[in-house]
Amino acid sequence: MKIGILTQPLHRNYGGILQAFALQSVLEQMGHQVLFVDRQRSTETPLFIKILSMGKRLVIRILLGKSIAIRVWLTNKELTIISQHTNRFIKDNIRMTDKIDSFVKFSLLKKYVFEAYIVGSDQVWRPIYSPCITNYFLDFLDKEDKVKRIAYAASFGMDNWEFSSKQTMRCASLVKRFDAISVREDSALKLCKKYLGVDAVHVLDPTMLLTKEDYIKLVEKVNIPKNKGTLLTYVLDKSSDNKEIMQKVANDLDLIPFSVMPKHTFEEAGKKHFDDCIFLPVTEWIRGFMNADYVVTDSFHGTAFSIIFNKPFLSIGNAERGMARFTSLLKMFGLEERLVMSSDELTAEKIHSSIDFSGVNKILENEQQKAFKFLDEALTNSISED
Repeated sequence: MKIGILTQPLHRNYGGILQAFALQSVLEQMGHQVLFVDRQRSTETPLFIKILSMGKRLVIRILLGKSIAIRVWLTNKELTIISQHTNRFIKDNIRMTDKIDSFVKFSLLKKYVFEAYIVGSDQVWRPIYSPCITNYFLDFLDKEDKVKRIAYAASFGMDNWEFSSKQTMRCASLVKRFDAISVREDSALKLCKKYLGVDAVHVLDPTMLLTKEDYIKLVEKVNIPKNKGTLLTYVLDKSSDNKEIMQKVANDLDLIPFSVMPKHTFEEAGKKHFDDCIFLPVTEWIRGFMNADYVVTDSFHGTAFSIIFNKPFLSIGNAERGMARFTSLLKMFGLEERLVMSSDELTAEKIHSSIDFSGVNKILENEQQKAFKFLDEALTNSISED
């Protein structure tokens, strides 16, 4: 079967890239032909956004008397350089359609003659990340189109409803045309029922459908030296409290911290230290989990890969970026105690507590079988009539 997959744009998000790679791999192993719909948003920041940002910073400076740096914006050329390694992995490992950067261009997909569309995974159903949210409910398909519509591990990111009333009404109408719906978080089951009027199934993130051996094969294709450190810190929010958590773990376990992220963001370093802003290769990111003795992360996929590679870990929660993703994943594997919200609640006992990975792996195997069954049935059952 020819399948088109619609997910978030793939650029520099390691988890987003690898969930796409994993879903493609699984579907191809099932005998299907897969292409990702290259849905893109403009990477060049609009002029009015730049002006608003500069105005906001000037107001803070003048009215509040606070010193705040004027933001420097990346050009498309600079974005390409920063993303050179992740872009190469995408080009080499993930098959894409022509670029779709407007609703009109969705007509280009007709030439691929897809028999099914799969929406997911990642936070495709979160309006703040998907401005054209109805696209992720397949609004570009006509009601009469005889094509399977499937959601696999679609995520709202949050456990509260962020859609406007207009978006809710439109998406509720569109999702009822789907033949099968699955979501990544357990809280999304209630959101689907309450706001969209449909039932859904709770399934694994696509990254967890592959084994650690599958990921090791990717790394072994290239010559990447072993990491020098022993404590992997994959932390996106470099707050002082998160730094304190990382240091506490390093000191308590006598481990050497290392990171798989750029040394600096472009906003921190600017053009003077541009090379420090380049994202590492995807395989080097995976290698970090292979070699680590322990992981500290505030990332959903950082948590997922810690589980895949059976590494002791702590997940740092961040309510602003969405807790549902973490609590649902940890609850599935009985690992709720691995969540820490601040350095104040981090104890030596929490750091040293062990994980029964034999039990975790049994749960993972069962959930994988459930996910494979969902995909197989969704793709083989007859198309529903609306």
